[in-house]
Amino acid sequence: MESSDQAKRYGRQESEEERADRRWSDLLQELRVAQTGVQLLFGFLLTVVFQPRFTTLSQTDQNIYLATVLLGASAAGALIGPVSFHRLLTGRRLKPETVVWASRLTMTGLILLLFTMTSALLLILRVVLRNELALWLVIAMTFWFVLCWFILPLWTRARHAREMEEPPAGAER
Repeated sequence: MESSDQAKRYGRQESEEERADRRWSDLLQELRVAQTGVQLLFGFLLTVVFQPRFTTLSQTDQNIYLATVLLGASAAGALIGPVSFHRLLTGRRLKPETVVWASRLTMTGLILLLFTMTSALLLILRVVLRNELALWLVIAMTFWFVLCWFILPLWTRARHAREMEEPPAGAER
C-alpha cells in the first residue's frame, strides 16, 4: 500500500532519460497544435498588407497590424524553436536539457501567441465596429485566453499540490 501511495505522490518510477523521452513526446504533441495555429494565423496576417483596403486603414490600425505581424513572427519563432533545438542536440545525450529549453520556448511562444491573438482581435474589431466596444471585447477575450491557458492549469496544479501534501484519511503524520 505504501508503494502505491508513493507512486501517487512521486509519479512514475522512471529514469531521467525515460522521463525526458516521455516529456519530449508530450511536448511534441502540444507543439503540433500550437505550431499549426500560429502558422495559420501568421500566414493570414502576411496577406493583409497586400489587400487594397490596407492603405485605407488609419495610422493607428496600421501600427497595430505591424505589431501583430511582429508578435506573430516572434510566436512562430519560439514555437518552432524546439524543433531546431532538438535537431541540433540530437545524439549528444542532452535530452533532459533539450526538454527544459524546449518547454521554456513553448511557454514563451504561448505568451507571444496570446499577444498576437489579442492584437489581431483588436485590429479586426476596430475595423468592424469602429467604436470603443472593440476594446472591451478584446479585454474580455484576453481574459478568456488567460483563464483557459494559464489560470485554470495553474489552479489545478496548485490544488493537486495541496492534495499531495495532505495525508490520506486515517493516516498518521
